[in-house]
Amino acid sequence: MPFGYFNLLSAARKKVYLRSDAIESLALPPGPSLQDVLTRIQEHLSAEQRVALERASQQLLDELTRRFNVPPVRVRIRNVRPSGNWGELHGLYEPAEQSPAVISTWMRTVARKQMVAYKTFVRTLLHEFCHHIDYELIKLPETFHTGGFYKREAALFRAIHEGASPWEK
Repeated sequence: MPFGYFNLLSAARKKVYLRSDAIESLALPPGPSLQDVLTRIQEHLSAEQRVALERASQQLLDELTRRFNVPPVRVRIRNVRPSGNWGELHGLYEPAEQSPAVISTWMRTVARKQMVAYKTFVRTLLHEFCHHIDYELIKLPETFHTGGFYKREAALFRAIHEGASPWEK
């Protein structure tokens, strides 16, 4: 069932939305275990080490772009999430124009400036990566938040954690 904004879309954009919504899974291509890089992400997040967290996050996305055979992305880890009367921004995907696409995520909440939880951080990183997949692998002309999009994101999260220790899930 399409989200409420579906009815506001043009006929062409509705076709893109429905195409995205119909793709409900994203199989992780085979490769080495991601457990080490996931452990580093969790450790650097817990230790509030932004630069090291950015490096580990970049390693994760470098491996995912390699496996999916899509162009690289650049990761930026920022401090406190931006916010306004519209809410709080968790992550941002900026498609490539001439340089690599950029994925930004924030490591602290707005209200209390606390470090975000590991699962929230990784899900946000993967959410933004799924926008990259929409453009570069699925070849959608636009990327929408559809039910299918969220199912692809969840499938990717589960897939990268297969074989990981329970505290990482």
